[in-house]
Amino acid sequence: MAPTALNTTPKIHALLKELHNKSLTQESTLNWPTLPARCTTEFDNIMRDKFIALDQDKCELVYHVLRSINATNVVEAGTSFGVSTIYLALAVAENAKRAGGQGKGVPRVIATEKEETKATFARGHWAAAGKEVDEVIELRVGDLRETLTKELGVVDFLLLDIWTPLALPALKLCQPYFRPGAVIIADNTAMLGDQYQELFDYVDAERSGFRRVTMPYSGGIDMIVYQ
Repeated sequence: MAPTALNTTPKIHALLKELHNKSLTQESTLNWPTLPARCTTEFDNIMRDKFIALDQDKCELVYHVLRSINATNVVEAGTSFGVSTIYLALAVAENAKRAGGQGKGVPRVIATEKEETKATFARGHWAAAGKEVDEVIELRVGDLRETLTKELGVVDFLLLDIWTPLALPALKLCQPYFRPGAVIIADNTAMLGDQYQELFDYVDAERSGFRRVTMPYSGGIDMIVYQ
């Protein structure tokens, strides 16, 4: 996708380009075949300080999904260094602006991150993006199984870019707040399909209220719609 996929300022375009390039550089330094299995404590320890962001094309997909469903209140499970959060913030802010005085409420991104160091970097990136991003993000630092028990409001969208054992707990915590038509995006679902099986079984169950499709992005990405 071209940079014009986003309706934003040249400053934010430049910042996102810089952050995605930093992520790609970091990924290129890792010898992936020699790393421990994903979603193990050993893998988590190695990756804790690594600057890895959601792929740019996936971020742009998420942005357009949010724009298309007029999302103004979204949850991000797994903020990391806050790159994808910028896309979420831009989308909800634009949707709220478009809604004007039609009662859609204040735009909000509820971002969750366990690691305080990553949270600090994320805050810096949002500040660099400016008030239009920074002011709509509510960062909750800590275990999401605790931080997502607090008030969420009516949730339009959930991004699952998290340690896979936490994907289903995050979804279950948000489910009572989903509006009809809410969308959930989960990353790397083809590459980590066996580790997502618990989530798949839950949303694919008869009368679950969910419908799921896997899209052919790198590593796979699932879109789940709450009926």
